[in-house]
Amino acid sequence: MPAPTNGSLGESTPLLGARRDNDPKWKTYSKNVWSMVWGTLASNYVNVLLVFVPLGIIAGKLHWSPTAVFILNFIAIMPLAALLSFATEELSAKLGQTLGGLCNATFGNAVELIVSIVALNAGQIRVVQASMLGSILSNMLLVLGCCFLAGGIRASEREFNATVASTMSSLMAVASAALIIPATLYTTISEHSKDGGVKDDDPNIQLLSRGTAVILLLLYVLYIVFQLFTHHEFFTDAEAQGEEPEEEDGPKEGDTLPPIPAVVALVVVTVFISFCADYLVDSIDAIVESAHISRTFIGLILIPIVGNAAEHVTAVVVALKGKMDLAVNVAIGSSLQIALFVTPFLVILGWIMGQNMSLHFEGFETVIFFLSVLVVNYLIQDGKSNYLEGCMCLGMYIIIALAFYVKPDGDAGNDGKGFFAHAW
Repeated sequence: MPAPTNGSLGESTPLLGARRDNDPKWKTYSKNVWSMVWGTLASNYVNVLLVFVPLGIIAGKLHWSPTAVFILNFIAIMPLAALLSFATEELSAKLGQTLGGLCNATFGNAVELIVSIVALNAGQIRVVQASMLGSILSNMLLVLGCCFLAGGIRASEREFNATVASTMSSLMAVASAALIIPATLYTTISEHSKDGGVKDDDPNIQLLSRGTAVILLLLYVLYIVFQLFTHHEFFTDAEAQGEEPEEEDGPKEGDTLPPIPAVVALVVVTVFISFCADYLVDSIDAIVESAHISRTFIGLILIPIVGNAAEHVTAVVVALKGKMDLAVNVAIGSSLQIALFVTPFLVILGWIMGQNMSLHFEGFETVIFFLSVLVVNYLIQDGKSNYLEGCMCLGMYIIIALAFYVKPDGDAGNDGKGFFAHAW
C-alpha cells in the first residue's frame, strides 16, 4: 500500500485535535468557575468556618436565643473577613499600585465599617465608638505585638523602615490628639454648666467633632497622596525589602481571581457580612443583660478580634518570613485607616443619618488610646524589633482588655463629669 502523503497526515492531525479540544462551552466555563471557587475557598484555613454563615443567618431569622445568635454570627464573620481580604488582594494585584492602594484603603477595614454602620443605624453609639477604638488598639498592640514576637522567633533582632513607621505613628499621635481635644472640651463645658450635665448632642461638641472629622479625612487623603505619589519611594523601598524572593510553588497573588470575579466576590461577601452583622448587633442588648458583659467590652475587644482576624493571620505569617516592613505596614497602616478615615467617616455619616455620633469618647478610653500610641512610638522609633518588644505590646493589650472587662458600662457624661474632671 502506498504510504500516506503528508497532506493526509496534515488533514488527520487537526481533525483528531479538534475532537480532543472541542469541549462544550458550558463545560469549560464550569471548570473555570470551579477552579476560581476552589482557589478562593482554599486560600485560608479559616474558611472551614464558613459553615457557620448559614447557621448564623438561620439563627437570626428563626429568633434563636440571643447567645446562640451572637456566637454563631461572631464566628461566621471570621471566614467572611478572610474572604474579603483575599478578594481585595486579588483585585489590588491587577489594578496596579495607585488603584490597588485605594482599593485596600476602601475594603481593608470593610468588616468594621459594615458592623459600625449597622450599629450606628440602630443607635448603638457606644458600640460604634468602642469598636473603632478597639480596632485601633487591636492592630497597634495585638497585631504588632504578635508580629514582633513571630519575627523574633527566628532572629534575635529584626529591622524595618523607621522613616515609614515614624510617619505613620506621628499621624496616630495627631489622631489621638483629635480625641483628647473633644474630651477636654466636654469637661470644660461640664464645669461651667449650671446643672453639671452635658449630653453628646451638645451643639459645641457636635460642631467640634464634625469639623475635626473633616480635617482628619483631609489628612488621610494627603497621606494617600504622600504614600502613592509624592514620597512613594519610601514605601516602594519598604515593599522591595519585604518582597524577597521565595521558594514557593503556590500560585502568586492575583492569579486566582480575575478582576470581574474579584468584584463579584467582594459584593457577595459584603452582603453576607451585612446580614451577619445585623443579627450580631441586634443580639448585643440581650447579651449585655444575660451575660453581664458591657457594651464597651463587646465593641472594644470582641468585635475587633473578629473583624481583624484575616489581617492578624496575614501580618503574623509575613513576620515569620522576616518581612517586618510589610508586617508593620499592615498593623499600623490599618490603625491609621480606622483613625483617619473610618471613624471620621462615621461621624459625618451619623450627621447625615441624624445620629449623634461624635469624637467625644469617654475620658478613660481617650487616655488608654493616648498611652497606647505613646508606647508604640517608643517601640518603633529605632526601626528594630525583638520578641521582648512583642511581649510588651501583648502585655499592654491584655491589661487594657482586663481594664475594660471590669469597667462598669455607661454612657459618657451620665454623671456630668468626664475622666479629666475626676482626675483634676
